[in-house]
Amino acid sequence: MQSYNFFNLKTISIITIKKIAELANVSTGTVDRIIHNRGQVSQDNVNKVNAIIEEYGYKRNILASNLALNRKFHFAVFMPKYENLEYWKSQIAGIEKAAIEFGKFGVVLDYFFYDFNTTSFKKHLKKVMNFECDGLLFAPIFYKESVHFLNEYKKKDIPVVMIDTNIVSNHEHAYIGQDAFQSGYLAGRLISLAAKTETKVLIFKITREIDSTSAYLQRIDGFYSFFRDHVAFTNFKFSEVTIKDSGINELNIAVFSGIDSVYVPNSRAYIVARFLEENNIKDVRIIGYDLSKENIEYLNRGAIEFLINQRPEEQGYLGINYLYKKMILKEPVVKTHYIPLEIILKENYSGSKRGS
Repeated sequence: MQSYNFFNLKTISIITIKKIAELANVSTGTVDRIIHNRGQVSQDNVNKVNAIIEEYGYKRNILASNLALNRKFHFAVFMPKYENLEYWKSQIAGIEKAAIEFGKFGVVLDYFFYDFNTTSFKKHLKKVMNFECDGLLFAPIFYKESVHFLNEYKKKDIPVVMIDTNIVSNHEHAYIGQDAFQSGYLAGRLISLAAKTETKVLIFKITREIDSTSAYLQRIDGFYSFFRDHVAFTNFKFSEVTIKDSGINELNIAVFSGIDSVYVPNSRAYIVARFLEENNIKDVRIIGYDLSKENIEYLNRGAIEFLINQRPEEQGYLGINYLYKKMILKEPVVKTHYIPLEIILKENYSGSKRGS
């Protein structure tokens, strides 16, 4: 597991309030009122104090103030249930790491978990909407419902940071995760590396509510966009198969007849790899996502050729880190943080990377 040192937890006071008061020939109370913009202060004193602050620099020790007040900051975490899903377990691991690290400064996390269906999602939206907190960490995998929720939630005027999926139509909130479109585009480039006289590619869609997951659809769009942008690859022929969870056992050999490469736009590439292995179907390149135990097993056996690692633990950690820096340290924070697109092959995989 990687450690993350993105800032110094000690806030530095370059000049004290007492020293500012001495230089401006005013009381410390006057300086405090000017810094915090409260109370009546003459414009002359405002100008003198601000000039000294600008010359010497001053930063209030916010951490010390919060600790003295025993202030608690409640951050709501609104995510899918993670039992038996390694990707989301890794997200939670990163979130918990941040909770331990920042708990000493008053950070308290309150969890709201929804099932992988829109009914559960909508049910828990109401609970989150009614919960009073200082910030929200949100995995908005259902696009339409998430857009509606965020439009309503902005009335609360508290910071929201999204992970895993970016609602691209909404620029008011922060996002930490991969650029889903670009990750699909990258997958297209990887497929193209083994171009033959004619290459048949299968886009294998297996998920829960396929029509609603925004990042999933963005990846597929990015994948096709690569080939639209590179017209030289006219030898590529594409087909699609869509299977819900309940239909996994209905897979048949005919689906893979003549197929050279398979693109799985989520973390379930191992399902294809297992089926091909069980049916002795060889020489099919598979590209998928995430370093789950099952995916790594088939990567090491050569059944999966490429995995694009989304680094979910880092997403979870940085999501809480964003809220901590914004709400507690009062620091300016970049709203969009794209996680690098990391390509994993059998030759460059190390077990220590899983979930990082």
